[in-house]
Amino acid sequence: MADLRLPNLNLVLLSGRLVADPELRYTPKGTAVCSFRMAVSKRYKDRDTGEWKDDPSFFNVVVWDRMAEMAGERLRKGSPVMLEGTLKSRSYETKDGSRRYVVEIVSRRLQFLERTPSSDQAPSDSTAGGQDNTEEDPFAT
Repeated sequence: MADLRLPNLNLVLLSGRLVADPELRYTPKGTAVCSFRMAVSKRYKDRDTGEWKDDPSFFNVVVWDRMAEMAGERLRKGSPVMLEGTLKSRSYETKDGSRRYVVEIVSRRLQFLERTPSSDQAPSDSTAGGQDNTEEDPFAT
């Protein structure tokens, strides 16, 4: 069993809506980083009542570089998005000295699913670059 090689696979595909306005910031080196929280619902039929119900899950998402700037400009609470990314875990220390652990989705590709009011084009499908910048901690206080 020790010689078993597992493939390295870390892929997340989600579609849902933002639950709050995104937060766009810049690292000390000037790299854009946008973070937001999104809801993804699983719809199911309750066996007892026969009613359709939603079971929402909430995820923290981080987008880097030019795509972060575009997300900060175009997305608002309720905006529908589809994303492809990877899971990333990190830890940080709070002001009171306790350690917190976070798992978030680092988006590599973000698709805006609704048109901007001034646009007659199809929804944007862009790829976020700059994943090499994730060693900077944009959340450090």
